Amino acid sequence: MTAAAQKQDVIDLLLSQHNEIKSLFTRVKAARDSEQKREAFQQLVRLLAVHESAEEQVVHPSARDDAGDAVVDARLHEEAEAKHVLADLYDLGVDGPGFDAKFAEFERAVLDHATHEEKEEFPALRRNTDANTLRRMAGAVRAAEATAPTRPHSQAGESAAGNMLVGPPVAIFDRMRDAVRDWREAHQR
Repeated sequence: MTAAAQKQDVIDLLLSQHNEIKSLFTRVKAARDSEQKREAFQQLVRLLAVHESAEEQVVHPSARDDAGDAVVDARLHEEAEAKHVLADLYDLGVDGPGFDAKFAEFERAVLDHATHEEKEEFPALRRNTDANTLRRMAGAVRAAEATAPTRPHSQAGESAAGNMLVGPPVAIFDRMRDAVRDWREAHQR
């Protein structure tokens, strides 16, 4: 890990990921062909899956004391809905009928979710958690992301315990599927 990454706190890490997610939404919409669109969408799916899993394991449990149960429960509800829609979009495929319309609705929901986190949850964490703990939480988020599934699995739930129990075995399967998919795509050209 770089020195800059070691100094980065969890809120800065998550804000950076939110910006990356926004950029990937733009790339999907701006793609000139199905291959570019599929590649950008796969990157978005992976980032959203690992990001939300890590938030559910590390950030939301910590934020309960700071932002309150109602704020965290609302974010978990949004994440549960997003997992279902993302799984539907993944199954539909970027060339599927209605993908673009459903994708646009999904983008609005995800960006609204990120805005709620940035205005309600993150300020409470920053205000009530010391800087050293926030830096350690960034390390915990990175570790959770390294073992998180790379696809949405709505049946896993949104709890920290559920993600820790189901996440690693499912992540191994997802990462094997990703490797096979990437190999096939690279060798079919």
